[in-house]
Amino acid sequence: MPDWQEIATREESRYLDGEARLPDDPDMRQRQLTRMGNAANGAGLAELMAGDEEGATRWFARAADRYRESYEHAPAGSWGRPIGAVKTRVLAGDWAGAERDAQWALDEGASDAESPIGSYAACLAQLVLGRSRDARILADTLRTHEGFPPAVADALAFVAAEDVVGYTGAIEAVLESFETRAEYLEDVPVADTVLVLQALAQRRGIDVELESPLLPPT
Repeated sequence: MPDWQEIATREESRYLDGEARLPDDPDMRQRQLTRMGNAANGAGLAELMAGDEEGATRWFARAADRYRESYEHAPAGSWGRPIGAVKTRVLAGDWAGAERDAQWALDEGASDAESPIGSYAACLAQLVLGRSRDARILADTLRTHEGFPPAVADALAFVAAEDVVGYTGAIEAVLESFETRAEYLEDVPVADTVLVLQALAQRRGIDVELESPLLPPT
């Protein structure tokens, strides 16, 4: 079993080191802010796995703030930042903040993006805002993209449709994809997408029990 406190300390140190060395150049700065967002996200996930929900919430909030700040100077189509902001707000249980960042992603044009990552940002945003019909349309679009994980697209669609049977199979497939991969963001072995999808599903009354070393203990 990973030493979650050790991982949390490592990620927190990465964040603080980045904070101490923020460059003035806008391009370099936005890249550094993204790395800081990733480190804060990693710290939040590690704290969550260690059972420190208060610490996790604090680091997820920092991650969301850094992702938003990074986006200001990022190239067009950098939808990973809004996705990161929305996901970390959801992981923190900050639904008001998640709704605010979701609307921001839509205002930035995520729904009109041609890339699957943009459609993913828009779909997450619509689900957070409770707009199931729009989310279903976007999820169906994602199902046609060869480069997008089909199990994630299916899970999004079934959450939007409030289809517990379909969602159960899809979320189990998403979890399996995490359990069989070799690399994780920031080397933090946590199925964060599963946690976000589960939170969105539970808001719609869909409760699927999952157990995995990549999920917090229940």
